[in-house]
Amino acid sequence: MIYDKLIRDKIPEIIRNNNKNPITHTASEEEYKEKLYKKLEEEVKEFLKEDNTDELADILEVYYAILELKNISKEQIEKIRKEKAEKRGSFKNRLILEEVK
Repeated sequence: MIYDKLIRDKIPEIIRNNNKNPITHTASEEEYKEKLYKKLEEEVKEFLKEDNTDELADILEVYYAILELKNISKEQIEKIRKEKAEKRGSFKNRLILEEVK
């Protein structure tokens, strides 16, 4: 079966332990970025379909990988998040915009 998708680092070992032979390659930076973005989309779709904590953890794992790829620290992104929350708010009040007149 052909997959052509980004996998977690220990997946080849798991496959070999099941007496199968994984064929892999190391992605270039450009391919890695493309596959990470596709993986994020895949994980979000799975979360929306299954609505479970495991899928949220997968989203977070991909998110951390994207931060690392972009050389952004967790502290930097948290600072940006807090600044946006101060300026525009968060989602705590569950507000739904129905229309603007």
